[in-house]
Amino acid sequence: MRAKDIRAKAGEEPITMLTAYDAPTARIVDAAGVDMILVGDSVGNTQLGYDSTLPVTVDEMASHTAAVVRATEDALVIADMPFLSFGGDEGDAIDNCGRMLKEAGADAIKLECGPHTVDLTRTLTQLGVPVQAHLGLTPQRENETGLFRQGTDEESARRILDLAREHESAGAFSLVLEHVPANLAGAVTDALSIPTIGIGAGPDCDGQVLVIDDVIGLSERTAPFSRTFGDVRAEMERAVDGYVDAVESGEFPGEEHSHVEPEIEDVY
Repeated sequence: MRAKDIRAKAGEEPITMLTAYDAPTARIVDAAGVDMILVGDSVGNTQLGYDSTLPVTVDEMASHTAAVVRATEDALVIADMPFLSFGGDEGDAIDNCGRMLKEAGADAIKLECGPHTVDLTRTLTQLGVPVQAHLGLTPQRENETGLFRQGTDEESARRILDLAREHESAGAFSLVLEHVPANLAGAVTDALSIPTIGIGAGPDCDGQVLVIDDVIGLSERTAPFSRTFGDVRAEMERAVDGYVDAVESGEFPGEEHSHVEPEIEDVY
């Protein structure tokens, strides 16, 4: 899968996208036929024990992206660019984004967008770095905007629509819309020729994305716009409890889990 293949799906068929942060998960997601795997900066909350996405580093994103790439055969792998890896010096931003393709093997990068990312998107795409834009709720700006629904009044809704058009013109191959009103997401989708990927943005986007931990039931709590399709947390708890009980009772390891070498019996 390439960025041009995703672009061509706009208005044609629903696009699926999930996050993954490690090779085993990526292998399962890819085998299920998911179109895009996002190595999200949500790795900070889900995997690294941070309270937010803000502490995640470029090195951490590159490491997790490379692990996902090694396990993926078909899906488009997108590396999420972490807080302050772009938006300042353009040269540094290009180096950080380019590193995800050159070193980690990603197929594209994602930027949490605003007016400051239009020119960067244009430059990156001209250099051959596919860019997925991201508007609406942008968690990297939580200290400024809070984690609240965006685009809820006419002025902010128009700003999101205008920025969506600007990033499309700058060369973005797709656009994530997070936690915006469904009617705004529908209007943005109608206005663009590139596909929109919704998360908490209603059913009218060209595709949907969720955090894998929410989907499989590993999160302690999920966002109100998310949905759980499994109960991995309960199964993990059952398995770990079973292991502890088996070791403490002497049931494990049994004879079938051990190897005896007759030739070394003289040692003892």
